[in-house]
Parts: sequence; structure tokens; C-alpha cells
Amino acid sequence: MAAANGDASAALFSEDELRDMSGVHRGKDFVEMTCGCTSRRYGDAGGRLRVYASGELEISCECTPACREDKLTPSAFEKHSGRETAGRWRNTVWVMVQGEKVPLSKTALLKYYYVAQKSTNSHKGRNGRPSHRDEFIRCTSCGKYRRFRLRSKDECRTYHDALAKINWTCADLTTDSANCDDDEERASRKVLRGCSRTASCSGCMKCVCFGCVTCRFDDCSCQTCVDFYRNS
Repeated sequence: MAAANGDASAALFSEDELRDMSGVHRGKDFVEMTCGCTSRRYGDAGGRLRVYASGELEISCECTPACREDKLTPSAFEKHSGRETAGRWRNTVWVMVQGEKVPLSKTALLKYYYVAQKSTNSHKGRNGRPSHRDEFIRCTSCGKYRRFRLRSKDECRTYHDALAKINWTCADLTTDSANCDDDEERASRKVLRGCSRTASCSGCMKCVCFGCVTCRFDDCSCQTCVDFYRNS
């Protein structure tokens, strides 16, 4: 396995630490590999785990071809997979080493995570600012709540504009094909809102942002955005 392109990711883990691990890919600032979680009822749920030097762990689920869940915390991935004993993701989420399922706790992949847990800045995101958890808006036509993921500036703008629309409906969705006839997310899924501190977070310093360049817009005339850029 090559230490890709002289990127910072090449220094995250040694060749020995990743030896014989399936699906390893080194990105610009992360290392990615095949992972999964096993449920007695549903079997294996596969995914792709990204490990950052900040200690942050992200999983893109591949449990079915139609699954769109990405940027899950290991805890959220464990619950999404249907694992019966949730809360022990260090031992239930695994990677493949020499064709065997090896729990994360028995690999070197958590070394940055443990360091971050001890850091006074562990509540910050990779860019030093609070991240943004998923939010919901209720359709004024069918009354169902629809999820908005706020991982990028474009996604934040979509949510920002939707929130400002008085009579927002499912037909206004631009990033999803959902319509009023589609079922609302089940309650057990709605509590998982993308906070990297805890999957069922109801609002903490990790995922509550009171204004940053990702969720405020200099071309928006709403008072919230105007005040942010005026004060900054």
C-alpha cells in the first residue's frame, strides 16, 4: 500500500498499523477503510470508515445500495445497523484484517480519538468551530418533518432558505426526492442528528453553532445574516 502523494494522511498510521486491512485508502487529511457492524437479526451492515487526525470518526453506510446515510458517528452507525446491544461501538464496529472481523478497540485506529477525548478542545470540529447537527422542517402541506443535513455551506444555505419560507412544503426540497406521499422518518431515526459527540444529542457545544461562515451568508438580506457580517 503506497503512502499516497506525500499527503498529511501518510503520517497518520504506519504501514504496519494498516497492514492486511481491507479497503484502505489514504485521502488528503484522512485514512479510510472498509468497516461494518453485525446484528443477529439483520446480519452485516457494511460501510466505509474515515479516521481523521483530529480524532473524528465518520462512517458512510453501505448496508443497501439505496442507503444514503453518510457521515455517521460510530455510535449512530451501530444503531442504524440494528445492533441489539448499542452503546459499545468500540467493540461492535469492526474492520476486516486478513479476512477476519476485528473490533476497532483491537486496532490502532482509535489512537487519535482517545487523544481528542482528553483534549480541552474535543468539543470542536476539524475546522475549530462547532459543527452543525441535522435539523428538521415540517411540511405545511402534509405535516411531516423532513431532515436537512448541514455538513456543507450549500446544505446550510438550503436549510436557511427553507426555514425562511413561511409555507415550506416537501415540493420545495432540492436535495432529496421525497414528496408528501413518502413516509416520515421513524422516531428512532429522528433522534440521530449527526452530532459527533453523541448520536442522540439534543443540543450541545459540539453541534450548536450561533453563527459562522458556513451557516451565514453575505448575499442574504435576512437580519440574522446581516447582523453576523456586520458584527464580524
